[in-house]
Amino acid sequence: MASGLHGLLLPLRGGAEGFSTTSLGLLGTAWAGGFITSCLLAPRLVRRVGHVRAFSAFASIAAIVALFTGILVDSTAWIVLRALTGFAMAGSYMVIESWLNERATNANRGQIFGLYMVVNFGSITVGQMMIGFGDVHTGTFFMLSGILFCLALIPTAISTASSPKPLTEVQLDLKALYRNSPVAFLGCILIGIANGAFGTLGAVYGAETGISTTEIALMMSASVMGGALMQIPVGRMSDRTDRRYVLAIVGGAAAAIGLLIFLIAPHHAYAILAMTAIYGGLAYTLYPVAVAHANDFSDQQSFVKVTSGLLLLYGFGTMIGPILGAWAMESVAPEGLFAITALAHISIMAHAIIRSRMRAPVPIELRDNFQTVHSERVTPEGVRLDPRAETLPE
Repeated sequence: MASGLHGLLLPLRGGAEGFSTTSLGLLGTAWAGGFITSCLLAPRLVRRVGHVRAFSAFASIAAIVALFTGILVDSTAWIVLRALTGFAMAGSYMVIESWLNERATNANRGQIFGLYMVVNFGSITVGQMMIGFGDVHTGTFFMLSGILFCLALIPTAISTASSPKPLTEVQLDLKALYRNSPVAFLGCILIGIANGAFGTLGAVYGAETGISTTEIALMMSASVMGGALMQIPVGRMSDRTDRRYVLAIVGGAAAAIGLLIFLIAPHHAYAILAMTAIYGGLAYTLYPVAVAHANDFSDQQSFVKVTSGLLLLYGFGTMIGPILGAWAMESVAPEGLFAITALAHISIMAHAIIRSRMRAPVPIELRDNFQTVHSERVTPEGVRLDPRAETLPE
């Protein structure tokens, strides 16, 4: 809840303060950079001080940053502080996911993983919707974010549960990932570019079109929930045909709706909400299809390594997307954001079609099972919780 609230508050307050679109885009780049860095370094910190102390440190950092951004309203300071938030959030998620992994068995792994995704989506949405019940020009929401981060300390601080095993060390083998699946390799980067641009600057776009703060919060939440709801039908379709065709079709549809927004430049709230919800329903389903396609070509023992690597590639894309989106919004118009996302989605479509003619698909009976994935809230530690990792040693 704190992360959803603080993540939406910053671009809205920054826009109200007159921060440049480039500065607001760099908030997303900094967050993604901190998140990736933590995925690589957090396991070492947890190994040194233990899960409870590490989680306390991460949550405390996030709380301090949330409060400090309300005290020091400066674009440069916010960019630096946002990187610290990304670092703290990734570390917190890794500790939580390692605890869930410790308690999960092959019999209930899917249920726990599904519930974890529901909690993630639901809490983020609640945090974002809080924006509609106050004034972003005051310090109230900064304090509320800090309070929520501090409340997260209590369950672990008073828990008597034993600490789980050390966190998974992440190793990124780019050559092996590309050899395994060129479509997933490039696709995850491009998906990260599109999602990073919209996820960071969607609120800025909404503010510049003139819709209310409540409507902006609803727009961002509807796009995420649309992606969550569409993962099941898109996943079933990908299980029955060549996943590259699904990437091409869904990527092309996301490009079409993005170009439509860019060309007609809607300013009516209902039109914006409807179009961005459809956009989110398409754009946020691409990543799990790309991951499933990559795992079709890998053996079960490589699942964690391949999926973790693709997650980091996605993270690199989310660092690039906000910069490109900010440039387009400043150079063209607020709707230029969707020109960037459309370009990324058209590239996904073209590459998937080309590669489908160069390599035969894996037979349906030998394929990996599709699973819903929230790419921006799951760390490499969370990959181990995925039901597709259930054949690995517990």
